[in-house]
Amino acid sequence: MKKRTALLIALGMLTSAHALADTLRYGLESQYPPFESRNAKGELEGFDIDLGKAICQAGKFDCKWVESSFDALIPALQAKKFDAINSAMNITEARAKSIDFTQPIYRIPSMLIAKQGENLMPTAEALKGKNIGVLQGSIQETYAKKHWETQGVTVTSYQDQNQVYNDMVAGRLDGTLVMSAAGQSGFLDKPQGKGFAFAGKPVEDDAILGTGIGFGLRKGDSALKAKLDAAIAKVQQDGTITKLAASYFPGIDVSASK
Repeated sequence: MKKRTALLIALGMLTSAHALADTLRYGLESQYPPFESRNAKGELEGFDIDLGKAICQAGKFDCKWVESSFDALIPALQAKKFDAINSAMNITEARAKSIDFTQPIYRIPSMLIAKQGENLMPTAEALKGKNIGVLQGSIQETYAKKHWETQGVTVTSYQDQNQVYNDMVAGRLDGTLVMSAAGQSGFLDKPQGKGFAFAGKPVEDDAILGTGIGFGLRKGDSALKAKLDAAIAKVQQDGTITKLAASYFPGIDVSASK
């Protein structure tokens, strides 16, 4: 009897460990539509949420989401508050010093949004003396501070991109550097964005802006990376990402390779 009880306990522990291994906790910043936000019912929604669910299904994970501010995502990942960052995070050299990444999943260009008729362009010369808002901890913040702030452009950082839009409408900012898809559906397509438009072409700097968007992982988590990479390959090959992108970002090519 004692042996049978011990065996049942051991089997129970193995089952629990297996269930825990199949659970994937995503970390995200939930105020960045259309990638991730909460609807009127308080439910998480957006491109990254649907993408995360599709990858979980392909990889046979039981997924959960944990919220954090964007600039706190990497420290929270390192502190093991969740297992992977699922929050439109570009793969950059700077971030790769602190965390690992899955293979690139998709890519979104970064563009300047400004008031129509102001004739602004995404260059230091055109923006000199202007005030540009960026999301704190984002690659757009890093780009603007390196290429613009050093040349006489004021760069103001915010913890919430929606606050940037509010200050643009109020006239406290002259523009924002943002991922184009987020700026289109999160601002330009809304009544609040009337009178604003993209200004110029996407900015370029692979060292800062990265090689695409992937899930952030803790350093050395090779087993999880292998499972996620395999699941990502599945949803890329079966057209899931293309379908989701067409729904959320019509007209924007999000393919991971240039």
